[in-house]
Amino acid sequence: MSSTTHALVTGATGGIGRAIALALAAQARRDQVPLRIAAAASQRGDALDALVAELRAQGAEAVGLAADLTDAAQCRRLVEDAQAAHGDLTLLVSNAGESGPGRLADLTPEQWDRTFALNCRPTWLLAQAAREGLARTRGGIVAIASMSGLHPHPGYGAYSPAKAALVMLCRQLAQEWAADGIRANAVCPGMIRTPLTEPVYRDAETKARREALVPLSRIGTPEDVAQAVVYLASPGAAYVTGQSLVVDGGITDRMLTLIPGRPGK
Repeated sequence: MSSTTHALVTGATGGIGRAIALALAAQARRDQVPLRIAAAASQRGDALDALVAELRAQGAEAVGLAADLTDAAQCRRLVEDAQAAHGDLTLLVSNAGESGPGRLADLTPEQWDRTFALNCRPTWLLAQAAREGLARTRGGIVAIASMSGLHPHPGYGAYSPAKAALVMLCRQLAQEWAADGIRANAVCPGMIRTPLTEPVYRDAETKARREALVPLSRIGTPEDVAQAVVYLASPGAAYVTGQSLVVDGGITDRMLTLIPGRPGK
């Protein structure tokens, strides 16, 4: 992390977003550097207030903001509000998104458009609004994509293409804005146990079957994803841009091991 970090984290009250915000605060304490952070949610409420209070208790200068990221004007205003509070951003973490099933044969244009409006377009709009500030601080962008953006996920006909577009957007940003000193990377989580997915993992059989698919034999945590973001935001990743860091316990590379008749089976 730089001598002073000013981060904007979207989707901050969800499992992964909250973990990212708290991990940035923990790293700032370890590095003994100031952290200014704008935690953004889709709406204000107790969850956002509680997160801001927790961040402040850990020594961060924190503010809570709210915006509908499907609205282009609100995306831009979110960055303006964050920078009005604490100056130019050094880090934009575009985490907000939404997954939902839907086969291509059955999707409506409205479902397709909303999926892209939530999972891809906001990163571009937020980055565009933050560009001048990030150039001044030589800062970075980290977007939370998905293993579903690297491989087709049958039954998620709009979500996989939207996350794939997000991965490519980060690569494009990395190339176009490198001359400004801005780095852009994506994190692609696999199966992560969050409050949203908790009902799935309460079923012991489903949990065990999923764990059996993962080479590291466990389901990921929000903290696993958060630590990847902390790394990509750190000076240790100063020469890393345009990359997609897969945080999945090895599951997306396991496909070839499932083919019957392979050597050793």
